[in-house]
Amino acid sequence: MQSSSPAGRAGRPRSAAADTAILAATRAALVDLGWSKLTLGDVATRAGVAKTTLYRRWAGKNELVVDAVAELFDELELPDRGSLAADIEGVVLQFAAILARPEARSGLMAVVAESTRDEALRERIRTSIVERQKRLVLEGRARAQARGELPPEPDTTEAARTADLIFDMVAGAVVHRTLVSAETANGDWVRSFTQVLLWGLTSRPTEPDDG
Repeated sequence: MQSSSPAGRAGRPRSAAADTAILAATRAALVDLGWSKLTLGDVATRAGVAKTTLYRRWAGKNELVVDAVAELFDELELPDRGSLAADIEGVVLQFAAILARPEARSGLMAVVAESTRDEALRERIRTSIVERQKRLVLEGRARAQARGELPPEPDTTEAARTADLIFDMVAGAVVHRTLVSAETANGDWVRSFTQVLLWGLTSRPTEPDDG
């Protein structure tokens, strides 16, 4: 059975404080128990709420863990460090630090694996994590364009395609480095990766020589 979002369920208004407590309890349970042993009952006990409170908000464990992990990625920031290279290095180091946390590592890998047979869960990951964090690409690109480091992109369709590609390159590289290869994304690796990414962003495609 595919996952369903709790957004359309009728009932009493949601409590932001309860949501915060539940998501924090979910992350604590991921650290203490791991994905396989985590249960909604344990999360409810840790959060100090009834188990029915969780079921009114989330269809099951998968959706709950996605939202708990998504809240971690909402901590990502893109402070102005003076150059595009420095901005990229800063946010990539933050991203790697989050992925190094056991609750992010176990939760993300588990829900991605589950999503291979659950299209609704895959869409929830896309909207709750991927789409929300593309804000960093849009913000960083706009800042770099204002500095004159990147050219403007008047074609909105092409600009959106480029933003998607940048996000995929950054997220894919860091996730593969830290979670798949189990290597550290340290300062040296981040600087090297940033240089490769910048080369692709700032180089211009050459016109074919018809002669």
